[in-house]
Amino acid sequence: MENVTITNPIIWADVPDPCVIRVGTAYYMVSTSMHAMPGCPIMKSENLMDWKIVNYVYDTLEDNDANNLLDGKGIYGKGSWAASLRHHNGTFYVCFSSNDMNQFYIYRTADIENGKWERFVIAGIHHDPSLLFDDGRVYVIHGNGSIRITELTADVMTVKSGGIDQRLFETERDGIMLRCEGCHAYRLNGYYYLFFIEWPNTGNRRRRQLCYRSRELLGVYEHKVILDDDMGYRNHGIAQGGIVDTPQDEWYALFFQDHDAVGRIPIVLQVTWMEDWPVIGMEGKAQVSFQAQFPSTAPTAPTQLVISDEFDYNENKLHLNWQWNHNPDNRLWSVIARPGWLQLETGNSTDSILFARNTLTQRTEGPVCIGITAMDVSHMKPGDHAGMVALQNHFGTVGIQAAANGKRYVAMCVNGGDGSEETVERFPYEESMIYLKIHFNFENSIDLASFYYSADCEEWKQIGAPLKMKYTLDHFMGYRFGLFNYATKHVGGHADFDFFRFNVESNV
Repeated sequence: MENVTITNPIIWADVPDPCVIRVGTAYYMVSTSMHAMPGCPIMKSENLMDWKIVNYVYDTLEDNDANNLLDGKGIYGKGSWAASLRHHNGTFYVCFSSNDMNQFYIYRTADIENGKWERFVIAGIHHDPSLLFDDGRVYVIHGNGSIRITELTADVMTVKSGGIDQRLFETERDGIMLRCEGCHAYRLNGYYYLFFIEWPNTGNRRRRQLCYRSRELLGVYEHKVILDDDMGYRNHGIAQGGIVDTPQDEWYALFFQDHDAVGRIPIVLQVTWMEDWPVIGMEGKAQVSFQAQFPSTAPTAPTQLVISDEFDYNENKLHLNWQWNHNPDNRLWSVIARPGWLQLETGNSTDSILFARNTLTQRTEGPVCIGITAMDVSHMKPGDHAGMVALQNHFGTVGIQAAANGKRYVAMCVNGGDGSEETVERFPYEESMIYLKIHFNFENSIDLASFYYSADCEEWKQIGAPLKMKYTLDHFMGYRFGLFNYATKHVGGHADFDFFRFNVESNV
């Protein structure tokens, strides 16, 4: 056996709405990804502490103007929400709803780490669903406040004609701002257990975790609040997620906690059982750190959710840590056209990073982190804007603006209020190479991003003003690093990025 120290948060980065399962000694987790592509990341761990991305469920969800950032709106805060991951009879299943498409998606594969996913689409929303396999039948339990159960066909491809499709029960209304949602369903110990998040506007006024249980699937459900704690952080409750066991029949819960601008971060807690009710944490409190035991396997490397990249590839396929902001235009990016460089070519015009296609992103990490890139701007066209962004609706960018008179300017910009970019500060810049840096400070919700540039990667100059980052629900995603290039006038120019280097040291 291997002794592991679980320290929360297990990942100080945006991994919202986690759903975890165990197959053998391996744990797999899926997370909400919304407008980031590829979507529905699958992460793997042997000890619930150290995770790596091993696959995505889909490369693109839909091919339309909204998903392609061509409708002036995009699918910010939409796309895939709160996916359910399950394994049954050798097949892995992921399901979720998409509000913008008004559809319910089911994917399946026999190989969760390397396989392609087969897709099925059902009309209508099944909000924050949980798949439940039970005695040869398949159900999806879903809803917000009004909890419903819908039976699927045995092959999990569509709704079963004549099958169960009814309201299961109503959850509390009085004093509740966000009624129960985010179901995670299990059959254990002779009970059906349904886990939910809710948010009361009385009492502690924070998100909390509830458990409903019944001896009968369609019977009367009793419930308890099983966790109402913020682990000392700004009254932000820890909730929404499920439970998983070890081969030794020890149990753990995996939830998330809002950490403001960095996003919603995953928390692992111990689970014990008392009178067949799950008891989360220690005496009702979430644990910052505790010891756990797992079967000895090959050594697990610490989580590297955000990575450095020298863009040294043999094929036009990026590391799994990268995601595009909305669907990419795969004709206009390359890591092999100029070996050792990421090349981003413009293909449509816009006036904002929010609608710039082929913005390549990774998460940020707390408490403090930086990203540095080097950019060759010699092939930008007049009107082009390229650089690095702290991406959320309230964004900040640092990069090069190519002017119509042939001059270039290094500039720091922010959202002007309507999505268009407002230049905070800019200076003439004559070199063809520029180095850019963004410094993120999420410690104690300081939530400041600072922007720098350099001609040699040694002497750095701050530009513009520090950005007070805001987590807003229109994006519903923590701040991300992004590398971008877009045209405001003439398409066809390109910017080349030599590397992206990431550091989480607090003294950088």
